[in-house]
This record gives sequence, C-alpha cells and structure tokens, in this order.
Amino acid sequence: MITGFVMFTAVTTRASVIETLVMPGKLIDGHAEFESDCSQCHERFDKPGQDRLCLACHEEIAVDVNDKEGFHGRSPVVGNLECNSCHRDHLGRDTDIVRLNRQTFNHDLTDFLLKGAHKRAVCELCHQADKMYRDAPSKCFDCHEDDDTHGGNLGSDCGACHAEQTWTEISFDHDETDFPLRGHHVDEMCNSCHINERYVDTPQECFACHQLDDAHGGMRGKDCGSCHTPHDWGKLTFDHDTETDFALLGRHDQLACAACHKEDPFEVELDMACAACHVNDDEHKGRNGLNCETCHSSVAWKPTIFDHGIDTNFELHNRHAEVPCESCHRGSIADDRPDTRCQSCHGLIDPHAGQLGDDCGRCHNDAGWRVSVFFDHDVTRFPLLGLHATAPCEECHLTPAFHEAPLACIECHQTDDEHEGTLGPYCERCHNPNGWFLWQFDHSTQTRFRLDGAHENLDCNACHTVPVAEEINQSMACITCHEQDNIHSGRVWRNCERCHNTESFDELTIGPGSPVGQ
Repeated sequence: MITGFVMFTAVTTRASVIETLVMPGKLIDGHAEFESDCSQCHERFDKPGQDRLCLACHEEIAVDVNDKEGFHGRSPVVGNLECNSCHRDHLGRDTDIVRLNRQTFNHDLTDFLLKGAHKRAVCELCHQADKMYRDAPSKCFDCHEDDDTHGGNLGSDCGACHAEQTWTEISFDHDETDFPLRGHHVDEMCNSCHINERYVDTPQECFACHQLDDAHGGMRGKDCGSCHTPHDWGKLTFDHDTETDFALLGRHDQLACAACHKEDPFEVELDMACAACHVNDDEHKGRNGLNCETCHSSVAWKPTIFDHGIDTNFELHNRHAEVPCESCHRGSIADDRPDTRCQSCHGLIDPHAGQLGDDCGRCHNDAGWRVSVFFDHDVTRFPLLGLHATAPCEECHLTPAFHEAPLACIECHQTDDEHEGTLGPYCERCHNPNGWFLWQFDHSTQTRFRLDGAHENLDCNACHTVPVAEEINQSMACITCHEQDNIHSGRVWRNCERCHNTESFDELTIGPGSPVGQ
C-alpha cells in the first residue's frame, strides 16, 4: 500500500511539473502562490469546471451570483460568461485582470446606485486604492460622519432625514414626532428649537421658546396657544367680539392688545367710551361733545359718517365738503348754529363791496369762486352785444366793484375817437358794437341838415371842427362855412342859398326872391 501511494504521488508530482512547464505565462501577483499547483484553478479535462473553482475561492462573488446581488449578480452579461472571459490569468505579476473602465462602468449594476450628488463624486472618494471596490462603504455615516453636525445624537441613519441631491435637503417628517410642525415652525431651522443638537426631551410648550417674544411681559400667563397660532403670531384666535362686550371693528381690529390694555385685562376693565382712549385725538377740543361715534367710525377718523345734508339744513358740496368743521363752527356745535347765507362767512372778503347784494349764489357756486361763474350781463343796464360779448371782464371792470364801470361809450373809447370830440360823446349814434368801422349814420334823416350835392362827399371834420361836450349845436347857415367864399363883400344878403345851390357854388339859381331877380 505504501509503495502504491508513493508511486501515485510521484506520478502526480511529475504531472504538475509538466503543467508548470507548459503554462502560458506567469500568474498575477494575487495568484502567484498557486503557480506551482494548477489544480487550484484548473480541472483536467473539464474546462467549465474552472468557474466552480473560481467561485469556490472567491466566496463573496459566489454569494453575489447566487443572490443576484452586486455587480456579478446583477449584470445580465456576466451570468452568461466564464470567469476567464473577463479575468484572464497568466499575464504576468503586475497585470490588472479586473480591467475596470471607470468612464464606461455602469454603477447601476451594483448594490449602490449613484443618485443626486453621488453622480458627480469622483471614484476615489469612496473607493480607496488599497481596498477592493466591493469593500467601499454603502452607509451614509461611513462617509459622512465628519459632516454630522448633530454629534451622533440622531444616530447613523443619515438617509432618514437627508437626501442625496444636496445635504441640506431635509426629508425628515416631523409630523411623525409628538410635535407636528405647523405654520412658521415649518420654515424654522432645526437648531432654532434643538439647541446644541438636543433632540431628546425638547420642550414643547410655546412659552419655553417664545418667552422673549411675549409682548405681555407674562401678564397673560404662559399658555400662548390660547390666543396665538404658529401660522401667524400677530393673528389671534381669541375672539374679542364674542368673548367681550367690545367688538373689534375697523382699525380696532388691527391694534395690538397693549395699545388699549395697559394693565391686566382680566383684572382691569376698560372704559369703552371713544373719548376714554381718544381724548388726545380730539381736534375739536371738546366742542363737539364726547360722542365721537355720531360722526366718526372705527374704520378711520376720516371721512366722517355725519351727513351734513341729512342731519342739518345745509348740504356740503364741492369746496364746502373739504372745509374743516372749525372753519364754520367756531364754538360748540350744540350751541353754535351758523348763518347759512353766503354773506355770513364770505362777507368780509366780498370784492364787490356789497354792490351785488348778499346772495353770492346768484353768480357763484361752491365748486370755487371762479369756477363756472354764472352771470347774465343782458339783465343789466349794459347788455353785452357784438365784440363786447368777447371782451374780458377786466377791460371794463377795473375792480370787482362792478357798478363803478362806466356805461357811456366814450368812457372806454375816448382814445379811439378819431373825431377828437367834434361829434360829441355819443359814439353809438354812428358806431355799433359789432365793429368800430362798421358805422352807419344818415345825416339827412337824423339831422335837420340834408347832405346833398357837394356836401354829400365831405368829411365830417370839414364842418365839425369844434369839440362839443354834449349835443352838437352846429349852425346850418351857409355863410358859417362859406364866409371865405363870399365874393359880394356884404353887398348882398348873407342867405347864400337864395342864389346858390349845393351842387356847385358857381351855379346860380336866380328866382323871384333873389336880389338878381328883383
């Protein structure tokens, strides 16, 4: 038996030596110890059996393949290939038979899918040079322990709160705790409540965190939630309208409690009269009494709710509506009843000096003294006709004392009188207001001296040479104008018309009554 065993051993040894001699090359550094024992990796006459030997040695790979995990268990290609299809041996000591191409490697075929910021991370951050790729840590805390600002107080399961896209993106659901986050609590930083990363026994009472925010100085107790909500600290749940006798309306609803409650409201009852709080706001200085609500509302001091048109006999329109009460009511409203006539307020500033009476409303309105002034000049002693209708008032009325304006034409148009007073002051006898040069005068019908013959084309100034103050008293005797034309030297009568006519001085009309005819 001993002899047979020795012989078998000798034969096996010789076979190994022969295989060593014919091997294609040196093994890689990791397999160098098996270089003299080919049976560690090869089975004679059973090439597929080599994979069994590989997996028998690389047990962790065998587990991945069996459980469909890791790269070798997930890859659809690896499962159909022999090990040496990718990992060839006998290529020398320094050969890398893993042959991993980091640029094309699909990390999704591993147990750790790259998501979020991990996609941008370089391989060396997780895969250390002296360790196998499969040995890279897969738990957050393994890599991010130094980033843990909680000091380990929240454990090592970083993924329970943080996301892979960014470290500051928090996915922790606080509603699963005994303190669901509502309102502004949702937007608060964790360390606002969890001081020094304290997460155990964190106080949940409002006053514990908001004591410094207590505008009441502790006067309302510590149960902040009875009035306030986490959604809006300034919006109260306390219903002042139903729980007190003073409903908060208008501006009162916007006031802070301390604006009215200077002391404990549960101990000190306030006077609810307006004047109790607003005595310093009373612009009327008490003249209008203490019942502010008869004129004002809680929405705003102005506009007032007092209707002057309904509550009095004097409606306020336009400019009157803008006038402060004190402008008309100088004393107490209850006792002082101002005269409603315009003159009672505006008499001292009457620019017409009382000439137009005290009924200012005949011409003016409450929109403004000079706004849409109504006055019919035609009902006066001087109707506005022609160009007078377009003339500005100030051209005739030099002052608001309108009755002082002159009525006679010559009073305004004396400088326009080309006749220099020789035709008297009554311009209207020839001229009209439609135009200074649109004059009309019939000397034959409007006077006793008919203009005919050579007289017809004479200029007025040829006969009228002396200015007159009133009516024209011009002599109609021929000799008055033709004294210098008298060639008879007084030898004949001075009645020129007995011999002469108006056609021509040289044309004689000798008749029975003339000296020549006798």
